[in-house]
Amino acid sequence: MKKIVRAVLPVLLVSSILSGCATSSDGSAPLNQGNWPICSVLGGLAGGGLGAIESGAWAAGGGALGALAGGLICYAQDGDADGDGIFDRRDRCPDTPANTPVKHNGCPMPAYPAKAPVAEPAPTPPAPAAEVITLSDTGQVLFPFDSSELTADARTALQGLLPRLQAADVISIKVMGHTDSMGSDAYNQALSERRAASVVRFLTAAGVPANKLSSEGFGESQPVADNATDAGRAQNRRVELQLQR
Repeated sequence: MKKIVRAVLPVLLVSSILSGCATSSDGSAPLNQGNWPICSVLGGLAGGGLGAIESGAWAAGGGALGALAGGLICYAQDGDADGDGIFDRRDRCPDTPANTPVKHNGCPMPAYPAKAPVAEPAPTPPAPAAEVITLSDTGQVLFPFDSSELTADARTALQGLLPRLQAADVISIKVMGHTDSMGSDAYNQALSERRAASVVRFLTAAGVPANKLSSEGFGESQPVADNATDAGRAQNRRVELQLQR
């Protein structure tokens, strides 16, 4: 029994010494899996020295056992040289930069390009509001009965509007003619068209650019007052100038 203890004692001493030197979780230990031959040499020397205490024969046996134990101990160690949390034995990418997310084999996680932010569509600017100027037979007659010729009062009123109509920010002017309900629909439609065209001719002659002017007749289809009264019919006999800026 004493002989067995003496035989095993060098191995246990060598194992405890090398284990303390080789064990490390960050790969910084001087003896580890990468330099197991050095561990074998050191184990052999330590085992042989301890065996020599007993006798020369024990020195050879202790050296052999110490070399074997030292190599196995260091080879079994598994550090983490690059500090990625994956032991070196399973690390397929041993030089991973610090703080890099890795997969189970120690290789960096695949990097996916960041999604480009979806651009919000540009807000549609609001359509410019149209300005409508209304001239009607209320207070002054624009046209004689059954005529598209402008009265003197109508010409004066249009002349006074020229500064507004000739403003640089005015893009277009649409002249719209309306009548009351006296007469047939077809007649009133044609009359409203002639009266609107008459206003366009006057404004063109007064200096308003012709390319900004247009005309349209609506006849009696868009009344703004009751056609059953004289006052209501006077309001419906009108010309509207729609200014777009």
